[in-house]
Amino acid sequence: MFEHAASALSDLMEPMRLLALFSGMFVGLVFGMLPGLGGIAAVSILLPFIYLFDAYAGLAMLLGAVSVVYTSDTITSVLIGAPGSPASAPTAIEGHALAKQGQAARALGTGFMASMVGGVVGAFVLFLAIPIAGPVVLLLSTPELFMFALVGLFFASSMVGRNLAKGLAAAFLGIFLGVVGPATAAADFRFTFEQPWLLDGISLTIIALGLFGVAEVISMLSSGGGIAGNRMVVERWGEGFQDFWKNRFLVLRSSVIGVFGGFVPAVGASASTWVAYGHAIRSTKDKSRFGKGEIRGVAAAEGANNATVISDLVPTLLFSVPGGPAAAIFLGALYSFGYYPGPRMVQQNPDLMYLIVWSVALASVVGAVICFAITPMVARLTRIPFAIIAAPLMLIMIVGAQQATGTMGDLYLLFGLGLLGWMMKHAEWPRAPALVGFVLSGPMEQYFWLSNQLHGWSWLVRPGVLIIASIILIPLLVAGWRKLRAHRAAQAEARRDAAAGFIPDLPQQSGPEPGHVRIISAALAVLVTGAFAYGLWEMQEFRGTSRLMPGLAIYPGIALSLFLVVQAFRALPGARLEGFSEHRFLLMLVLYPAAVWAFGYTIPTVGLIGWMLVFCAGMRLLGAATYGGVVMALVFTLYHLMRTDVPTGRILDLI
Repeated sequence: MFEHAASALSDLMEPMRLLALFSGMFVGLVFGMLPGLGGIAAVSILLPFIYLFDAYAGLAMLLGAVSVVYTSDTITSVLIGAPGSPASAPTAIEGHALAKQGQAARALGTGFMASMVGGVVGAFVLFLAIPIAGPVVLLLSTPELFMFALVGLFFASSMVGRNLAKGLAAAFLGIFLGVVGPATAAADFRFTFEQPWLLDGISLTIIALGLFGVAEVISMLSSGGGIAGNRMVVERWGEGFQDFWKNRFLVLRSSVIGVFGGFVPAVGASASTWVAYGHAIRSTKDKSRFGKGEIRGVAAAEGANNATVISDLVPTLLFSVPGGPAAAIFLGALYSFGYYPGPRMVQQNPDLMYLIVWSVALASVVGAVICFAITPMVARLTRIPFAIIAAPLMLIMIVGAQQATGTMGDLYLLFGLGLLGWMMKHAEWPRAPALVGFVLSGPMEQYFWLSNQLHGWSWLVRPGVLIIASIILIPLLVAGWRKLRAHRAAQAEARRDAAAGFIPDLPQQSGPEPGHVRIISAALAVLVTGAFAYGLWEMQEFRGTSRLMPGLAIYPGIALSLFLVVQAFRALPGARLEGFSEHRFLLMLVLYPAAVWAFGYTIPTVGLIGWMLVFCAGMRLLGAATYGGVVMALVFTLYHLMRTDVPTGRILDLI
């Protein structure tokens, strides 16, 4: 083993292979920072260039890109609250809250260091686990894989927000969005409304950018100023390193969670990150900071998600089952270079296996050092008027969304989901469970269907399933018992006080939520209930196997959403829209795609940039024209690199 590892390190140290690795790493760093692009875009752009090198150098180039994407997408997650991937959602929640408090450099520094450790731990564990990884993975059958996905979904629903019903409803809404398109086990196209751009389902990129990116842009544009409300002390960015060192054991534990979670095909990164985040909450005495800017949440999430980069390759290399889209492209590159993944690959190509380990480890360290070095410069962006940043940011998100089908449907979905994300944010529905539910809907449907086909319903009493289910049930039972004890203790104390003639001071009641928040909460609950009701009606025409996963989302989803409708309408009396100032920005979500549909991309986009820079940011015309020209050039360059056509207008086509 050690001789093969030494040989692989020697092979990687050749100048051309190092050049290829660092070139891929540079592309991964840049695309990781651009919301909506990330790892899949980075490896797609690099794919034509890997054949200029030998097999080791070409594969190292791809590995360099995917190894640093989770590191650099921390920047997007922290600064604008838009996770570059579902596994970065906890970072967006905690890191963005810290950025708004003027502590972006602290969150970024901790995230970069945790990502580096996660990558190195992942490489080290895989180094030791290569001979035994195959048998370990084979121990898991489809029922256990389904339960692992369910555990990840539960953690995402229950760890964010104060209302478990809202978290679970958001998760089921995410699953509902995930089943749009072709069914896994039958020739059905579900909930497509006869639109060709929905036949392949909704893109993960559009879901992430809509729910988080567009929604955050609208909120920050309306609030004015920069991302952070407080002045950044850039010279103290070393505070991030201090936080990392203070939580180093949490990062190590989270990295191990990420490694073993990544072994599960198509599930690992999303599920294991939320398990690690849940571990951070349970291992913290004061839990009140979570969701409001807790650095331990950033450390745990970044340690876990970066560790999955290499463990996601385990099912790819041993079973030809890609752990994700980027791993699928890597699998294609392996075939093109004449390598055929399978259980025998460890014996047949040991040097290649260890080259993968060294490439990921080296890229993780160097990438984190680069990101950590530029943290002070990046943190200054939090004091720039956000409207200046919002112009290129919004257009980059549109380019990222257009990768899905290259049609106007991508824009409709992006801005429609942006409106949904904005409503969820104001109604205090956690958005992360919806994103995780969407990601897990595909593998969950596959595992659920296979479990029923192979085992009937007897799989529910399999020992492995019961053990994994206890991860959900035991915390629920413990929490219920604690609440019951607290309620009984409060009742007993009240009886003693009454017997003694003592009248306790009543606690101060907090005032009702602002009127527009209560109205949005009621509107969202009705909207989601209507969506589930339509899904229930439409589902009756599907084949039996095509109804399994929609039913798993719709039946509990409609019950929860009806409960939330009642809850929202009880709080609605007296609600008014006073203090609501975001209407003009919401109008943009409707007018811009309509204008692009009518007049094409260029004219409405120039108008959008001008409005943001002149009216929102207060720039002078000459400065706005110069800056806007640079932004437009950047956007058209991205369209060219992504080989995507610019939308054309229906009206201009008729002229």
